[in-house]
Amino acid sequence: MQEEDKKIRVAITHGDINGIGYEVILKTFAEPRMIELCTPVLYGSSKVMAYHRKNLDLPQVNYTSINSAEELNPNCLNLINCTDEDIKVEIGQSTQAAGDAALKALEMATADMRAGLIDILVTAPINKENIQSEKFDFPGHTEYLHSKFPHGNNVLMILVADNLRVAVATGHTPIANVSAQLNKTELFNKIKLLNNTLAKDFDIQRPRIALLGLNPHAGDGGVIGQEEIDTIIPAINMAKDAGILCYGPFAADGFFGAGTYTEFDATLAMYHDQGLIPFKTLAMERGVNYTAGLQIVRTSPDHGTGFDIAGKGVASEVSMREAIYLAIDAYRNRQRFLEANENPLRKQYYSRETDADLRRELAKEEEDPI
Repeated sequence: MQEEDKKIRVAITHGDINGIGYEVILKTFAEPRMIELCTPVLYGSSKVMAYHRKNLDLPQVNYTSINSAEELNPNCLNLINCTDEDIKVEIGQSTQAAGDAALKALEMATADMRAGLIDILVTAPINKENIQSEKFDFPGHTEYLHSKFPHGNNVLMILVADNLRVAVATGHTPIANVSAQLNKTELFNKIKLLNNTLAKDFDIQRPRIALLGLNPHAGDGGVIGQEEIDTIIPAINMAKDAGILCYGPFAADGFFGAGTYTEFDATLAMYHDQGLIPFKTLAMERGVNYTAGLQIVRTSPDHGTGFDIAGKGVASEVSMREAIYLAIDAYRNRQRFLEANENPLRKQYYSRETDADLRRELAKEEEDPI
């Protein structure tokens, strides 16, 4: 069987058992064609899954319980029990038991990935407070997984919906600490990571990347802050010197409001909400969180635990389904990239094509609109 034709083994962690994780997972695999795309294994609980299915009156999903990822059945959803039999579901509530169950599933899935039993990881949402413990002292999945599967010193959260891709330079960082965490070398490394990920995992040759400014109006030439002058513009210039098509900094409001983001393959925001608010406004139900900078391919839905709608049957499974699709595509793209570059031919020329510096920074953002 050709590598392209092999069914990819997808690990899915159940996340917080009191949220909408099981609802979106069950709705996703109620569609039989999903099994044709991959061999899925849910790290969770048969008891908890049965509770959610009955409570929500969802169709029965064809699944089998297994003891190990070595026993995968390619023709149905596989389930590995990660919880105690007496675990209690408390819909819409944050409990320590739910946090412990989420961590146990994550630990078992990552162990199987390290053992080579699983190809890609898709994580249902966790509650970042109740999962905290001696074993999990991280702001979220992204940082935890970077500790397990590092590929260099940087990790980057990229939100993806079709051709809209928004990354955040400082991730899960308090606003008060954002400026201090930005320096030109680190920012340049994030640009490089984004560029390499777009080429390797998204199969985009010569991607065009936009950087947002940190301050209102991208600093207005230093009138409203110095970060653009001292940090962001130098990082952009370093990227250009390295042959990366990188532009900016753009004022975030006009950039999204005028649709300028459509001119680029990806946008790098300076902090979490600067990137995620416009992204979720544009693509809330179908967005996917992609983690760059890992040895593995990992995605997740771009929503949280949804405690406010848990148990009501109204959660959309689109983001979970898209997360699985994207993980499969990225895994295959990465394999093709690695094969193509294993013994690359020597370059015969160097291209200096820059799209006329993206039409001179999009005509200086239409003469610096407010």
